[in-house]
Amino acid sequence: MRISLRALKHRNFSLFLGGQICALIGYWMQNVAQGWLLYRLTGSVALLGILGFAGSLPILLLAPFAGLWSDRFNLHRMMFATQVLEMLQAAALAALALAGIIAPWHIVTLSMVLGILVAIELPVRHAYLLELVGAREDLPNAIAMTSMVANCGRLVGPSLAGLMIGWFNEAVCFLFNTLTFIVVIVTFLMIRVIPSRRPASHPPMWHDLREGIAYAWHSIPIRLLLMLLMLMGLFATPYITLMPALVRDVFRGGAGQMGFLVGAGGLGAVTGTLYLASRASVRGLVRLLAYASLAAGTALMLLAWSKMIWAALPLLAVIGFGILVASVSVNMILQTIVDDDKRGRVMSFYTVAFLGIAPIGSLVAGTLAEMIGVPYTLFMGGAACAAGALYISYKRPQIREHIRPIYVRLGIIPKTP
Repeated sequence: MRISLRALKHRNFSLFLGGQICALIGYWMQNVAQGWLLYRLTGSVALLGILGFAGSLPILLLAPFAGLWSDRFNLHRMMFATQVLEMLQAAALAALALAGIIAPWHIVTLSMVLGILVAIELPVRHAYLLELVGAREDLPNAIAMTSMVANCGRLVGPSLAGLMIGWFNEAVCFLFNTLTFIVVIVTFLMIRVIPSRRPASHPPMWHDLREGIAYAWHSIPIRLLLMLLMLMGLFATPYITLMPALVRDVFRGGAGQMGFLVGAGGLGAVTGTLYLASRASVRGLVRLLAYASLAAGTALMLLAWSKMIWAALPLLAVIGFGILVASVSVNMILQTIVDDDKRGRVMSFYTVAFLGIAPIGSLVAGTLAEMIGVPYTLFMGGAACAAGALYISYKRPQIREHIRPIYVRLGIIPKTP
């Protein structure tokens, strides 16, 4: 497998990626530490569900508007502003923890604040990549490399968090996350992009939003792929929310074990991004994402009945691989086939489908885990994910029929005589 790094030839993208490496390690350290701290303070699985709900609900509510804004306003300025505000959120969490006055409501509230900022950032980030690379042919590689960096952070961050919590406490993780934003801000100050052209005047916001929704709904590939992502966001990704309870109550482990288990999922995701970065084009991704979704669902069902950490590690790696390959493949396909003037809106729907639906999944998973236990909750989620993968496999010929003319027009596949 030969990894392509062609997107790194673009200076702006290289600077952006360098800052994000630091930021994403810090993000995952904070993510693991706040869940562990909340469960240590309360012992409530339901509160873990509420934490996931609070952090992701703003994505569901605000991402469509953020996508609309990204089709209207300067992307570089919007990205820079969100990074500064996210640094302030991390600093507030660190200050409360270091002062020893942090309470559960602080954790949940600040998680919601971060969710608001992420809801604005993610659709903007997806649209911003094209400005960073400046060449559409390098955009799929930039997407794969961005995802690889994100999941390297997911691999390294939780393991570091487990060590830091064991050696010191959760507050050190929050402080580390705050400091990483210094690198992020410096790199943004060095980036020089040519902003995308924006019309001088805009129709009413609701008009543009309805136009984007209609465009996505009437495109069979976009509609079906977003439906699969929504299913995975609702039933597969909430396993992360339940990890503290799974580690303490099922595996009888501590923060160190949790860090390595979450890191195993990150390792699988990194492997998935390396594979995607090695691909020459987006051809064949629909079949690949169906297989990946099926693998993630099956591994999640097996994880539900695993009683040993050594057995859970490879299963979590498969889950991380499957979810990552499916979600990034959808991203790459959508970024390829979508019209430029609707890119921000469609990518905001992508964000809502995968991450915005997660608050509902987290809340349902936490509630179900209280009622029927963590294993049964994980099994049901895996079964739903596997069923969605089989449905996409059934619909694959129809998706391919609608995508093929676009690929021919873009020169991705040759025109048949």
